[in-house]
Parts: sequence; C-alpha cells; structure tokens
Amino acid sequence: MTKQPHELALMAESGRLLASVFGMLDGLTLAGMTTLDVDTLVERFIVDKLHARPASKGQYDYGFVLNASINHVVCHGVPNTRDVLKDGDIVNFDITLEKDGFIADSSKTYLVGAVDLAARRLVQTTYEALWKGIRAVRPGARLGDIGAAIERHAKRNGCSVVREYCGHGIGREMHEEPQVLHFGAKGTGLKLVEGMVFTIEPMLNRGGRSVRTEDDGWTVVTRDGSLSAQFEHTVAVTRTGVAVLTLRPEETGMLTA
Repeated sequence: MTKQPHELALMAESGRLLASVFGMLDGLTLAGMTTLDVDTLVERFIVDKLHARPASKGQYDYGFVLNASINHVVCHGVPNTRDVLKDGDIVNFDITLEKDGFIADSSKTYLVGAVDLAARRLVQTTYEALWKGIRAVRPGARLGDIGAAIERHAKRNGCSVVREYCGHGIGREMHEEPQVLHFGAKGTGLKLVEGMVFTIEPMLNRGGRSVRTEDDGWTVVTRDGSLSAQFEHTVAVTRTGVAVLTLRPEETGMLTA
C-alpha cells in the first residue's frame, strides 16, 4: 500500500495533469451542453493536449472517460446526449487520468448557472467535508479519523453520508487497498504510514443516505430523490502530513484554512 519516492513523483505528475483538466472545465459555460459533450471535450484534452490516457475508459467495460452525476444522481452517471445541463443544476464530474503507468482520480461538483441556496449549501458542505477528511491525514493517524471528520461535518450541516461507496488506494491500478470510509469512529482502523496513496471522495445527500442503482447497472441515485454532491482528491501520506496530488491552483491555501 506504500509507494516509493520515484513512484510518488510520477503520481504527482498524473495528479497535476488531472488538475489541469478541471481547470479546462472551469472555463466552460456548462448550461446547454450535454454530458456527452463534456465527456468528448475531456477525452480530447487528456489525449491530445496532455498526451495521457483517460483511465476510466474501458475499465469494467465502461465506455466513457468520466462520470457525470446530475442533481439526485449520487455517482456513476453515464454521459449521454439526453442529459442537457440547465440553469439550476448541480453536476459532479469524476475523472481519472493515467500517465507513465500511474493513475490519479479526482472529482468536482459544479454549479450550473443560478443554483438555489439549498443546493449551494449542500455543495459547499461536501467540499468542506472533503477537506476535513484530508486534514486528518498524517503518519500515525487512523483511517477512522478521516471518516469521523467527514461524518461529523456532514451531520452538523444537516446532510447524510452515503455509505455504499468509499475512497480507495490508487497507483498502478485504479482501485487498490485500503478502503477509505467516509464515516466511522476516530482512533479506529488502519494506521497511516508515509507513502500511502489513496482517494478521499465523500458523497453527501441533502436527504436520507439510502441509494439505489438504476436499470443501466451504473447510475446510482438517492432513494428519496434528494440532491447529492461529491468532491474527491488523491492524497499521499508524507513524513509530516499530507500532500494533495490532484490539488488545483485555487486550492493552495486549503490545507491551512
């Protein structure tokens, strides 16, 4: 579960490239675009601009480079021509990238146009919860510390934490050990050591935490139809704390915020 320094350097480069994909998305006007439009743009950017590989395409027979999860879709939304992004939507884009044999994984929930206050609060709480989890990472800490920090912040803000999906180790493979739960008790679970690399990717619902999978076998939605949001970063345990390998330029102060 631990990476050597030269492996961490390669993972950091994959993470840097993936962060630039979100930089590209930040400049788009999403309203009026289909989720397949976004998928196509991201694939071309990764392949043609970054000379990297979209790691999700082809894995588990999945045919696209990203997941596009709109409003009540919790995760694994499949890009298509029917889903046209409109004013007031929230949408999570979950994207992976492989460069020189190592994979980075990150996601961000976007506000499309004028979004109501309840949706904005959910998105903000989810983003804050991600960073609560990240700040719990350090050598000697426990995996449960991460989940406890996320769950505590979610509950304080009236949100529920999806339990069926979790963060994961990552490196040459998309999904490695350990599993990183987004709920739990402080001081429990695996002890973190320098060189571990994994994702933290909380999914928070405005209503209940129960979810179901739609008939396509991919798309996961809230059972009660409430809004759901997600953010994700790939992180490494360092000698003194944590490095966020998929950090975006506007987030440089988040670790100390």
